[in-house]
Amino acid sequence: MEPDLDVWAHPGLRAAVAAGDWGAVLRTWRTLTRASQSRLGALVGLAQPDVSAIENRRRAVTSVEVRQRIVEGLGVPAELTGGAAEELPLPSLVLPGVVSEAAADRLTRVKHGGLRLDAASLDSLEGLLAAHRRAEDTLGSHAVSGVVAAQFRQVAGLYGQARGPLADRLVKVMAEYAQFLAWMAQDQDNAPVALGWFDRSYDWALESGYADLAATTMSMKAHLAWSGGKGRRCVRLGEAAASTAGASEATRAMAVQMAGRGHALAGDGDEAYRRLDEAQCIIAGAADAPPWLYFYGESWFSAQRGMADLHLSRWGSAVQNLTAGLVGFGLSYRRDRAWYGACLAHAHAGAGEAGAALTTALEAVPDAAELGRPHAWGELHTVAGVLLRRGAAEGRALFDALAALD
Repeated sequence: MEPDLDVWAHPGLRAAVAAGDWGAVLRTWRTLTRASQSRLGALVGLAQPDVSAIENRRRAVTSVEVRQRIVEGLGVPAELTGGAAEELPLPSLVLPGVVSEAAADRLTRVKHGGLRLDAASLDSLEGLLAAHRRAEDTLGSHAVSGVVAAQFRQVAGLYGQARGPLADRLVKVMAEYAQFLAWMAQDQDNAPVALGWFDRSYDWALESGYADLAATTMSMKAHLAWSGGKGRRCVRLGEAAASTAGASEATRAMAVQMAGRGHALAGDGDEAYRRLDEAQCIIAGAADAPPWLYFYGESWFSAQRGMADLHLSRWGSAVQNLTAGLVGFGLSYRRDRAWYGACLAHAHAGAGEAGAALTTALEAVPDAAELGRPHAWGELHTVAGVLLRRGAAEGRALFDALAALD
């Protein structure tokens, strides 16, 4: 079988190579070509169990020889492997078309001192970061984080060239990169790394007078506390974010809803819904939102209410709100659809609707398996556990479906 060169135009596959994520390379290549693990193994000289182990992260590719077999067997384009990341102007090649040739040339010349950093260069950097935020919704943090980390090193390396207002703006861009890297570390369940990036983002946001990002970073630390089951800490951090002077209404709404979710996690339903109602009122009147809050809207707030309902075991409301939220998430929001789909399955299971729970869970399994580890994947296991404890046959069916991909 000759490798299909067209698959290498796919941003997810290119991102996986740039990040050195060989498990994602194999898995994404097979998805695009519809090849079996055995057929892929024949191309790269690996047995099927070895391919499975690499794809499911039970085995890391540490051997240069194995890496080279994958590169040659799958026909990885030379431009993806021929130079170290630091020699690229920015690794924008994982998203063809995001940065024009002229902009890429400008960034290269700025990097090597042939051109002074200017507003147009910063425009290109901000556009690239915005595109990778959207890509992460579709490709997942594992595919994107290595590329974004390489970009951040390039951005930070430009600091010495920045003067006056450009220096402040560059620090803002650095703060945005740090916040995004923190989010992706959190998505991968790496709390210590996430906290380190959040602290850097917060410091740079304060340095550059970027109130929106300072408040957002505090809100995301609240989300990290919520993920760890620390409801009261989530409330405190959310309230601190909401009181940040100079933050926009949209950013304040995000902070208030985080406080509401913290109250729900702590079992205080009245306060949870009061804060969620307040957040929804704030965002309804907000005229502008920072670029990283592009996902704000009615669907997102419905999903947050559904999450609060889950914590409070209000299963019927959880089903209603999570269903309404999911309707508004486009197909490109694969990670979010996996997470909220798993939560909806949990709500159905809690309500005693075993058939609906299984159907909903199985719809979420593909994206959760590829992009939703450990969070959505863990939630699906929780659903299987709830169903099994209730003696529902659907619990065994879901458990078997998950075990086949574990």
